[in-house]
Amino acid sequence: MNKNKVNSILDLFEAEYGEAECTLDYVNPLHLMIATQLAAQCTDARVNMVTPALYARYSTAEDFMNADREVLEGLIRSTGFFRNKAKNIIGCCTMLVKDFNNEIPQNMNDLLKLPGVGRKTANLVLGDAFNIPGIVIDTHAGRLARRLGFTKETDPAKVEKDLMELIPEDKWIILGHWFVAHGRAVCNSRTPKCESCSFAPLCDYYKAI
Repeated sequence: MNKNKVNSILDLFEAEYGEAECTLDYVNPLHLMIATQLAAQCTDARVNMVTPALYARYSTAEDFMNADREVLEGLIRSTGFFRNKAKNIIGCCTMLVKDFNNEIPQNMNDLLKLPGVGRKTANLVLGDAFNIPGIVIDTHAGRLARRLGFTKETDPAKVEKDLMELIPEDKWIILGHWFVAHGRAVCNSRTPKCESCSFAPLCDYYKAI
């Protein structure tokens, strides 16, 4: 993909979605990390319904470390896969307390040591909590990156690598939020609204249909 097309797409994203933000509710890096883990195979809207009661009961890593597993599972049940998520949350917070002095690591290598934390969660926490550049690759990002012609890869790590080579670093954080906003509003998986999409003239997917 040539630079002119990349810049044109980024300009359109900025015009359409401006300062798009994370749609998960949180007040600190720990809460963002927990919410992102809960959002796996679940909508952000559902997670935002669950987290107020969750954070009222558990506000610190120590609170989560010492949580009763069954009580925690009950609080997060509606997010799906609640048993595995509860196990990972307790394990993650135990490691934060014992190995990281109750602090969320601010680097990818240490974040990936935490149970339940993959590159998507790590990049979201680094970007939104600490303003450290990274590109979040979720289902929206992967789908839009392929449709727009940024990549042909399906593996999230390879999609991330391709985007990092194409996109200026100062756009990495916001790009993930732009992908989510456009993926939800227009470019959904099954019935994208191509006829009304401002990206259509630049979109490989649209040209092929």
